[in-house]
Order: sequence, then structure tokens, then C-alpha cells
Amino acid sequence: MAAIEKRIASDGSVSYRVKIRLRGHPVQSATFASLAKARQWAQATESGIRDGRYFKTSEAKKHTLAEAIERYEREKLGTMRAKEARKQHLDYWRAELGTLPLADVTPAIIKERLARLADEPSQRTGKLRSASTLNHYRQALASVLTEAVKNWEWLDASPMVKVGKKSEPRGRVRFLSDDERERLLTACKESSNPDLYLAVLLALTTGARQGESMGATWKQIDLQRATLQLEETKNGSRRALHLTAPVLALLKERSKVRRIDSDLLFPSRVNPRQPVDLRQPWEQALKRAGIEDFHWHDLRHTFASYAAMSGATLPELAALLGHKTLAMVQRYAHLSPQHTASLAEKVAAQMVQA
Repeated sequence: MAAIEKRIASDGSVSYRVKIRLRGHPVQSATFASLAKARQWAQATESGIRDGRYFKTSEAKKHTLAEAIERYEREKLGTMRAKEARKQHLDYWRAELGTLPLADVTPAIIKERLARLADEPSQRTGKLRSASTLNHYRQALASVLTEAVKNWEWLDASPMVKVGKKSEPRGRVRFLSDDERERLLTACKESSNPDLYLAVLLALTTGARQGESMGATWKQIDLQRATLQLEETKNGSRRALHLTAPVLALLKERSKVRRIDSDLLFPSRVNPRQPVDLRQPWEQALKRAGIEDFHWHDLRHTFASYAAMSGATLPELAALLGHKTLAMVQRYAHLSPQHTASLAEKVAAQMVQA
């Protein structure tokens, strides 16, 4: 039950202290300048406790955003593929809003910080952050707050539902022409780095993401079935990549002289537990091949583009690339006009016969 005590200070000011005692619940108290507000709070709080609503709000006042981020990092960050990037984004929110109780992390203040982030050049590049990068910052905070709602019961609802994503431009599709492909593979084969040619050929012929191919282990390779099994992909599903004859032959040769201190397909010479860093030999190969405006991820685009031009349907492309929806492969739709034209002709022929 609620008890209201009138208090008179030495200066003559009056206040009203409310205490609520309900069996099975901790005592709640608050002080107000007016009796009406004290009664209003007492009624609302006591009702909230009885209905099981009050302490959820109370938890949001009890825990700061920094506490939530730290718990998220302990429980979730270790299993993530891109944990370094996620940690960078979380560090930003910890520095900006970490001292705030979760109850005070409002949509307005999140939007204000995202707007500030959009206006400030990146310290690393000196350029303004893209919409995609800003969405990564947003998603990092959203993930923490979702955990606070669903699994920790520190929040009733996430404020992120009122913080929309930035509109991103349509994804680029840069792929190698036949001539560029031949020049690049020749440059990679002539490279002094023993890993570059196989790594590039593997990416070109499987469409694997850089992290998937460079982080691959021998346990994932089945030389008999000619497959590379991906157990943990970006969208969380398993996927098997087919190893073409040239790649398979190189892998069989590599398996005979593989390092015994690492299970990685491409281990670093400095730290065998880490994948090799191919940035420098990759850039040198591009320069020797005379190829501009091309990134490692564009090897994946090249694989998808050639598959589309060979007649692969959008569902087939999604399966090859490991996408759960067709949205991400729509960018390749224009590359298969002959295939779609033949389908249209078949449909038209059936209509005419009818």
C-alpha cells in the first residue's frame, strides 16, 4: 500500500514523500512538491507493480547504455564474423551515450547523434560517411537494444523502431571483361606471393565472400566431392561451394605441402592462426594488369555477372551467392536478356497456340 508523508523543511517549504510497500516487491519511494502529484505517482506506480509493468521501466532507469553494450559484447560479439567493425561502432555509442540510463536513450537523441556522425568526416578517410556506413552504426546500437528488450528485460520496447535507416544507393556491379580477367589471372600467376593466384581463382569461380574464402580451413574442404563447406555464412545459413577442376587441382597440390601448424587454407607466415594479408600483392597485380576501379569484392560480382549472362535465373543466383531473398541479386537481372527473351518467346508461343 502507498503511504504519503508530509515534510516541512527548515526554510518552510513543504514536500510529500511517497512509499509503496507491496508483499514480494522492493519498496519504492519518491518525493514531490505537491500532494496531487504524489498521489498521482502513487496510484500509477502501485497499479504498474500489480500489473507487472513497473519494474520493466525501473530496469531501464537502473542500467546505462554502457552496461548494455558491455553485456552485448560479452554474450554476442565473440560469435560474430565482423566483430572488429561491430566493436568500432559500439565504441562510438559507448563514448557518445554510454552514461545515459536506457530509459533516456530516446529516438530523438539517437537521430541527433546519427546526424552529427553524418556531418563529421571520418578520421580514417577524411571523407563523409556513406549511407551504408551510417546504417552499420545504427544496426550496432539496434542489436544491443533488441537484446535488452527480448532477452534481458531491461527495456519494454526499443527506441530504434522510430529511427529509420538511411536510403542507400543501388549496389554497384563492376565485373571483369574477358580480356581483363585473363590479364588479372596472368598477373596473379606471375606474382611472387604463392597464395594470390589460388585465392583469386577460388573467389572468381565460387563467388565466395573474401572472409569466407580467406578464412577457409582444410576441414571445410572435401577433395573427393570437390566442395568447400561454409558452416557460418553472413546470413547464418550453411552453403556448399563447388570447386572447379583448376581450383581442385591446385588444392590437391597444396594439400601435399600444407603447413602443420595451421588448419587455414591461406595462413599468414607471421601468425599461422590468422589468414594471410594479400592487400599489397593484390594491388600490385591489378597495377600490372592495368585494371582500375576494381576491388576484391568485385570478384564476387564477376562470378555472379558471368552466371547471369550464362542464363542463371535470379533464384539460382541467390542460391549460388548465399542470399535468402532476391533483392540482392536484382542488380544482375539486366545481364541475362537473352535468357529472359527465350522465356518470353516460349510463353508467347503457348499463347498463340492457344
